[in-house]
Amino acid sequence: MKAPWSFSRFLPLAERLLSRGRLPALVFAVTRKVKGHNLGKLREDVGLLQALCLAYWRGEYRAISGKSMLSIVAGLLYFVSPFDAIPDWLVGVGMLDDIAVLSWVMKVVADELEDFRAWRARQSPEKLRVLERVPDVEEPLELDPRKV
Repeated sequence: MKAPWSFSRFLPLAERLLSRGRLPALVFAVTRKVKGHNLGKLREDVGLLQALCLAYWRGEYRAISGKSMLSIVAGLLYFVSPFDAIPDWLVGVGMLDDIAVLSWVMKVVADELEDFRAWRARQSPEKLRVLERVPDVEEPLELDPRKV
């Protein structure tokens, strides 16, 4: 399945973010953006992607391919970036491209997300609370893919 046309611009940024251990900053930015929008089922999907990112960052879950992790991070970066195909400030249509990209990511990594769901279901509620707590982030993300 072919990636959305503007998605590939976010792959180098995602690679840099992963290599620098900046997943908490991304999760923090996603949390902030989700709070301001009614996303329906996509809110649950974004929450799953955030949980996976945090478990990966904490070293608790690594049963995912590098390519899939890169796609997830790039998709979340696209979601929070003001530099995407349709600016979010365009009321009514600004979130359409974000939703399309995240839906595409969910479909492309569906098998690995199902494995993560199964792993997550085996964890105690106490462990999940610790794993999925969004850390405090002091340094904001640099979201301009033109600067990569």
